[in-house]
Amino acid sequence: MSKKTKMNDEDYPTTGHEWDGIREYDKPMPRWWLNTFYLCIIFAIGYSIAYPAIPLINSATPGLLGFSTRGEVSEHIASVNAQNAEIEAQLLATPLEQVAADADLARFATAGGGAVFRTYCAQCHGEGAQGAKGYPNLQDDVWLWGGDLAELEATIRHGIRNDTDEDARYSEMPKFGEILEKDEIAAVTEFVLKSSGQDHDAELALAGLPVFADNCAACHGETGTGDREQGAPNLADALWLYGSDRATVTKTITNSRFGVMPAWQGRITEAQIKQVTFYVHQLGGGE
Repeated sequence: MSKKTKMNDEDYPTTGHEWDGIREYDKPMPRWWLNTFYLCIIFAIGYSIAYPAIPLINSATPGLLGFSTRGEVSEHIASVNAQNAEIEAQLLATPLEQVAADADLARFATAGGGAVFRTYCAQCHGEGAQGAKGYPNLQDDVWLWGGDLAELEATIRHGIRNDTDEDARYSEMPKFGEILEKDEIAAVTEFVLKSSGQDHDAELALAGLPVFADNCAACHGETGTGDREQGAPNLADALWLYGSDRATVTKTITNSRFGVMPAWQGRITEAQIKQVTFYVHQLGGGE
């Protein structure tokens, strides 16, 4: 048997390219690399035939095996829903104020409500429901429209200031920059700072009293303690949705605020509405 002779560089043809005396040889690819490459091509073709792979206009090719990760997830969800069907029906039949009396039902509502909250609510209110600037803290005792179970459910169900639910909570503060003069806004700002116990200009705050009485008291009350029926916040406490510094208060009075919360009725199930209501209430801030 003749022994294969090892080829030297000079034995290989070149591509014809040469730079500063350096030639580019036209050597074949290693056999192991080519075999691996061919196997990958065969595998890709087989996979595309057996599994969903090729995108179409509205879907993808189903594959000969009919496998679907979405189908697997759907089956798993259906299985979990079937296991929870009995206790979910019990939750739907139980008034919210009575859920806490049943340990199993309360545990189910809390676990499910936490999952709903982390999926749909945490983006705005934070993972721990601590809120952020412009998004209410759900752990404190300050609730614009009330924090008992019934009021919480109404807020979650219908949302706030949205244009998709006729029963959405609604309040709107005028843009006083279009109504008052700058000196009046400066004066009423100082009055609001005084009402909440912050550093303020006493002389300007005194001048701001009649401005507040004429333009703000109808919603916020004569002492600035707010009105839940109108969704008017309490200006005399230390909790502020957008900030309580002079610049922020001035901006709020001048330009108003208009936060929106979507209505979750129709977007999540009735059981999920009750679960997330119970979950938020038990965080510590519910009344």
